[in-house]
Amino acid sequence: MQSTLSADPYAKVIANSKRVRWDIDRDVIRGRRFDLDKPFLPAGLSLVTELDFLTPDDQRLLSQVQGRSYAYLFGLVERFIGAKVLDVSRQHALGDQVALEALVRMADEELKHQELFRRLEALMADDMPAGYVRTAEPNAVAAAVLSKSTWSVLALTLDIELFTLAHYRASIEPQSDLCELWKDVFRAHWKEESQHAVLDELEFLRENALVSAAERDAAVGDLIDLVGAVDGILQAQARADAIYFDSIVGARHTDVQHRAVAEGILKAYRWQYIVSGVTEPRFQKVLFGVLDAPQTARVMAALQPLLHAMPAAAPAAPRH
Repeated sequence: MQSTLSADPYAKVIANSKRVRWDIDRDVIRGRRFDLDKPFLPAGLSLVTELDFLTPDDQRLLSQVQGRSYAYLFGLVERFIGAKVLDVSRQHALGDQVALEALVRMADEELKHQELFRRLEALMADDMPAGYVRTAEPNAVAAAVLSKSTWSVLALTLDIELFTLAHYRASIEPQSDLCELWKDVFRAHWKEESQHAVLDELEFLRENALVSAAERDAAVGDLIDLVGAVDGILQAQARADAIYFDSIVGARHTDVQHRAVAEGILKAYRWQYIVSGVTEPRFQKVLFGVLDAPQTARVMAALQPLLHAMPAAAPAAPRH
């Protein structure tokens, strides 16, 4: 006979949440500052090595600029994720109390992550050159996302949580030359997001079972709209980050190289926040497992203009 823990995925999430829980000051920051002599975001995510005219120092700086935005954008998306998790948790409030506890713990952890990323921005603002710009306001983004169907928001959330795990395992964890504080931040983030991804999948599939065929068809349109909105945020931040980077390195680059930097940053951001998620096998299995052929075709057609944003050595995206 199975134990309650092994039989109930929500109970397992609670147990794991308690086991891996961390404190921002005691376990992550620990009185440290960022080491600007080391890269932040690894090349597998920043794609800086594709810009072969950059010096090693330039590549390191660009990894730091992108790493700053990588943290900022996580804080941005976690604003709407936390709000949606609280909303979904109400569906369990007078029912499954174990599921309710798991989701409330997730919302609490998402609030902690937002605080962590605010603290990191303050540290980076003190140590990095002035002029960095955050182009999107978290509450405005959250309000726009939360106006869409629950099905689509949960699908987007699952995508984000899964690429978070993939980024850490494939790119961040294996690199020994990254700034220790930056790496420790995303190690801690990965520990708790590993539990969130389980809950995202459970709640997405639960919501999918509740919607009608017509509602699901409309929600696919919402998801496509949300991906487009994310891309709009990435385009704005990539432009701002290219200007910031150029303001630091000065006039050493030609106009062609300036454009290449801007295009390279946008490609990297699309890879980080869209393509690496939608091509993640677990996400594809869950999403395309609930869509019919016409819905799958709509999603793939919407993604097609973005799928070029892969590392030069990455395999082609699978076809559906």
